[in-house]
Amino acid sequence: MPPLNEITFSVANIKTFTFNALQENTYVVYDETKQCVIIDPGCYDRDEKEVLKKFILENGLVPVALLNTHCHIDHIVGNAFVKSTFRVDLYIHPIEKEILLSQKIFAPYFGFDHLEESEAEHFFKDEDTYNFGNTVLKIVFVPGHSPGHVAFVDEKSKSILSGDVLFYQSIGRTDLPGGNHQTLINSIKTKLFTLENDYKVFPGHGPTTTIGFERSHNPFLK
Repeated sequence: MPPLNEITFSVANIKTFTFNALQENTYVVYDETKQCVIIDPGCYDRDEKEVLKKFILENGLVPVALLNTHCHIDHIVGNAFVKSTFRVDLYIHPIEKEILLSQKIFAPYFGFDHLEESEAEHFFKDEDTYNFGNTVLKIVFVPGHSPGHVAFVDEKSKSILSGDVLFYQSIGRTDLPGGNHQTLINSIKTKLFTLENDYKVFPGHGPTTTIGFERSHNPFLK
């Protein structure tokens, strides 16, 4: 068996893009109805925005919502573009509202000199669901990297869009405002590690992994 980071997972309804200087993973989740949601758009320059737009248009997809796992700059720098291009509303956890509004201050420190601000129209609660087409995404509250961080779980395809909580053999950083290491560890163990081993994890950075692999091999969670 090859190392996990060399495996390509075939999940027809999740398209991954890696954008901006921080190599952030942006996701388009869709199903046979052609409806889709865009999660954590990190597209920053004109070329990256065009790549995202071209995929959606060429595949005949109809965006119905913009979802943020959390509101750190590398995950929201494309929010305004997505909202204006596809006329969709933004959904976040209410605790992230202040973080979203503060990103214009922090943007230059991370190399983002131009940030068009965006506001959220809707707010998630833990255990909410977001339904579109024939897809149901369960909202799971997993703070620690960011105080209002959520993950999106698709039980039908056994997929988790984990943002910056759980990575391939790693976990999210906790040295940013609102971060807490023990809270993050608790979130992973009590929320994500309750899922079955074959659940696929689509993280905010880096390669796809599985719950089973991370349960057995992640050095931060031993």
